Amino acid sequence: MNDEAEILFGKRGRAGLITLNRPKALNALNAKMVALMHPQLIEWASDPDVDLVVIRGEGEKAFCAGGDIRQLHDWGRAGDPAMRAFYRDEYRLNAYIKSYPKPYVALLDGICMGGGVGLSVHGSHRVATEKLMFAMPETGIGFFPDVGGTYFLPRMPGKVGTWLALTASRLGQTDALWAGFATHAVASADIPALTDALCEEGNPDETIPAFVMATSESSVAQMREVIDRCFSADTVEAILERLDDEGGEWAEKQAATIRSKSPNSLKIALRQMQEGAKVDFEECMRIEYRIVSRVEKGADFYEGVRAVIIDKDHSPKWQPAELTDVSQEAVDAYFAPLPDELDLGALDRTENSALAD
Repeated sequence: MNDEAEILFGKRGRAGLITLNRPKALNALNAKMVALMHPQLIEWASDPDVDLVVIRGEGEKAFCAGGDIRQLHDWGRAGDPAMRAFYRDEYRLNAYIKSYPKPYVALLDGICMGGGVGLSVHGSHRVATEKLMFAMPETGIGFFPDVGGTYFLPRMPGKVGTWLALTASRLGQTDALWAGFATHAVASADIPALTDALCEEGNPDETIPAFVMATSESSVAQMREVIDRCFSADTVEAILERLDDEGGEWAEKQAATIRSKSPNSLKIALRQMQEGAKVDFEECMRIEYRIVSRVEKGADFYEGVRAVIIDKDHSPKWQPAELTDVSQEAVDAYFAPLPDELDLGALDRTENSALAD
C-alpha cells in the first residue's frame, strides 16, 4: 500500500478496504482513482478472502466532495475526449457498485457531494455520522445532478429529491437517514471501532447495529408537506410561482436559490426527476451520459466553474440567462439517444476503459 497514492487499497481481516486519499482536495474523485477502483472491486468480487468492501475518505473533513471539477473543466475547454471518457468510466463504476455481489459499506464521516454520492449511495450500506454534509450542488455550476441522481433522487420521499436537485440544499445525518440516502447513523467517534469490527467480523448486518446512535426528528420531514406542494409543479417556472405564493422565509429562500442557478441546468434537472421516476437504473445512467455528452459542448458548465471555483466571484453569466429563454426543444435535445450510448454490459470487465492503463 503506497500512502502517496490518491486512492489506497488493502485487505484487512475479512474486508477489502478503500481509502480515498486526497484530503487536501477533500478527496475529490479524478480519472485515475476511477480507473483503479473499478478493477480492484472486480478482483475482490471473486476473492474468497474478501467478504465485504469498506470505503472511507482520508482526513477529518470529507468522504468525497465530488469530481475533480477543475480538471474536467480544463479538459472540456480544450475539447479533450478525456472529459467524456471520465464520465463514461465513472457512470460504469456507479453501476457496478449498484450491482456489487458483496456488501459495500461507505463510511460517510464528512462532506459527501456529487461524485462522492455516486461512490456511496449505490452501495448496500451507507453509514452517516453527525459530520455528514450531503448535497447534489450541480445546478450551481451549470451542470446537472448525475452519478445516478436521475434514479435515486425521484425515489426519495415525495418531491424531496426534486427540491434537492433544483436548490442543491444540504442534508445532515438525520435528514439523510430519513430521505434514504443513509442507511445507518453512527457517531463519528465510533468510526475507527466500527471499521475494525467490520474488517474482523465481515458481516455488516451483524456489526453495524451495535454502533447505531439515536437521532433527532428530521427537519426536512417536517417540511415535507410544503416541499411536495411547491415542487410537484410540472415546470420550473410553476415551481417558482408556487414558492412565491407560499410566502414566508423558507419559501422565499428556496425561490431565491433557484433563481441563482443555471436556467438550462434547472430545466434539465426537473426533466431528469420526471423521467427518472419512470425508468430503471440502467436507463437513468444512459440518460445521464446523453446529457453530459451535450453539456460538455455548451457554455454554462465552464462559466459556472469559472464563477465558483476559478475566479470565485460567484457571479455566473448564464446562457440563456432566463428560464423563459430555455425552450422545451432545447431541453429535449439533451435527452435524445446517442450514436454511442453508455455501455453497461460486462461491468465486471474494464477492457473498454480509456483510462485503465
